[in-house]
Amino acid sequence: MRSLAAWTSSSKGPGANGSRHGKTLQFRSVDLRSCGKGGTAAISPVQLSRNQSGHLVLNRLYQLVLSLARSPHALWVLAAVSFAESSVFPIPPDVLLIPMVIASPRRAFLYAGTCTVASVAGGAFGYLIGAQLFHAVGRPILDFYGQMPRFDEFRDQFNAYGGLAVLVAGVTPFPYKVITITSGATGLPLTAFLLWSITARALRFFVVAGLLWKFGEPIRSFIERRLGLLFGLFAILLVAGFLVAAGL
Repeated sequence: MRSLAAWTSSSKGPGANGSRHGKTLQFRSVDLRSCGKGGTAAISPVQLSRNQSGHLVLNRLYQLVLSLARSPHALWVLAAVSFAESSVFPIPPDVLLIPMVIASPRRAFLYAGTCTVASVAGGAFGYLIGAQLFHAVGRPILDFYGQMPRFDEFRDQFNAYGGLAVLVAGVTPFPYKVITITSGATGLPLTAFLLWSITARALRFFVVAGLLWKFGEPIRSFIERRLGLLFGLFAILLVAGFLVAAGL
């Protein structure tokens, strides 16, 4: 299995193919071998398993999510994916948010707001898993994504910088579900967790939606290839500034 389907949009003129906005959504191919290596899919929808059957399952799941972007209930699907991705689901909402905003720019900030609210609510659910169901549910989830060793490494020191960790994970490609579950498992105050989550997720989704609203399809390649890197650099500078201030 060498490729995943990804969305692109093309203008077909007003009303083409039954679209009220004069655009139609199409598939394009993404080479899996380039994922995460500076290729066409810098914002990867999944961390693919080494097992070939795992590739197949996740590929089908990804294509299913993409196909739902054309559904009359796409907004509800976007909310559901945003909620689930914050605790258990492997597909990030970006794969729906991007084509939906391109197809309907006037609803860009409605989509971003939907992602934000649903993602924070899903994060609260992940927090609950960590706080109340860690051994039964949280540990298997972290094991599935290969993050259990990472959890063990920073668990004891997490709460010293837990709020900052929520912010960093909320805006970067780092698996947000790892932080939501860890926050609950280590007892990070719920109020702090929610405030940092709202800040991080709103920043991420509204920046993506705002860029697409302003520049449309031409900015898509930048978002897919470079925006995750810029968010990562922002997070590094933020952490460095925080540590410097704490040392003064």
